[in-house]
Amino acid sequence: MSKHSEKITEQASPKQTQKITSKQIVAIIGILLLIALYVTTLIVAFVDSSASGRLFFLCLYATVAIPLIIWVYTWMYGKLTGKKTIADFETDEASKK
Repeated sequence: MSKHSEKITEQASPKQTQKITSKQIVAIIGILLLIALYVTTLIVAFVDSSASGRLFFLCLYATVAIPLIIWVYTWMYGKLTGKKTIADFETDEASKK
């Protein structure tokens, strides 16, 4: 087998399973929570329950609060571990100086 065909075989082979990070887990949980809230709000709106108004405002609140909590988690993770994250306040130009 030639070296060229070995490289192609290595590139074509599936990647090893990637480790799921805690940031990805938190993001997936946030997405699932938002989807659950929207589906619940839609179902309650069709049922015309007395709680539908409160549930709608809860959904509006959670639409802002859940991503904000995820951002704070990401920012704190970066600060505690010393890693650069997407939630950092610094821009690329500021970090180059």
